Amino acid sequence: MDLVGACRAFVSVSKHGSFTDGAAAARMSQSVASRRVAALEERFGEQLFERTSRRAVLTPFGRDMLPVARQLVQAADVLLHEAEAAKRKPWRLAVPGTCSTVDLARLVAEARGHDVTLDLRVAAPAQRMELIHAQQVRAALLAVPPAEATWTVPLGLAGAHDPGVKRVYLETLRVGRASPDPARRVWLQPEDDVPHIRDPLTRLRDALGLRPAQLVAASDLTTAAAEVLCTRDLLLCSPAQAAELALDWRPIGEIGLGRGYALAAAADGNPQHIEARLGDAIACCLGAGTRADTVRGTTA
Repeated sequence: MDLVGACRAFVSVSKHGSFTDGAAAARMSQSVASRRVAALEERFGEQLFERTSRRAVLTPFGRDMLPVARQLVQAADVLLHEAEAAKRKPWRLAVPGTCSTVDLARLVAEARGHDVTLDLRVAAPAQRMELIHAQQVRAALLAVPPAEATWTVPLGLAGAHDPGVKRVYLETLRVGRASPDPARRVWLQPEDDVPHIRDPLTRLRDALGLRPAQLVAASDLTTAAAEVLCTRDLLLCSPAQAAELALDWRPIGEIGLGRGYALAAAADGNPQHIEARLGDAIACCLGAGTRADTVRGTTA
């Protein structure tokens, strides 16, 4: 028996003194209201109403039961209201600054289709971790090594000119001491200035005999992209970013690098339903294709 539904019918009929009017007020048919009250009476083993042809009058037992039934209906209404409010509560999510505006907009739009309201906070890797610890966001896309990641974004080198090769080898950036040409640099944007990306590149730079200044961590993507556009320097980035900046992207010949991301939640967060509903939209927003592509390793 639907106890709440039966009590709702009971309360509404008692308020209006009629099964017809009470049922209409409770937004149910008269037959449904009658069946529900009858089921409640059967469960209690006592009549709630003295029924006449025109009126429904509470019995002494019905008068005793009415306050408790009213409390149950009110509690159920509060529960339903709180559930709707919780569904509408914005999900504050910290995301990388590498996501384009249009991709972020698509992510927010798709979330709305799943009854999720996203409130995005764009932040650098360290800041996203701080936002989680301070519980200023409910969840964040944290930068993690690819082996620990849910989504992986391939990284390569992009320049303003077609390199004419399928892969760019960092050893080709080595210059002699007497060379008149300036040493070409590889620019790291803030999103990639993390140990699992920066450190392997630094070790490779040193092993190949490149100059320390040939690996540069930029303060922002705009600065790095500007240097690449007006020189022969290269930008470490994803294929999606290279396309957005109209740069020619190639994988790195000596090493495979990728941005890894995992969804982490604050103490009051539960990201599983967000990941289940929006996993593929998040992957596209990051430039990782779909999660299935990431798992298969087929993301270009």
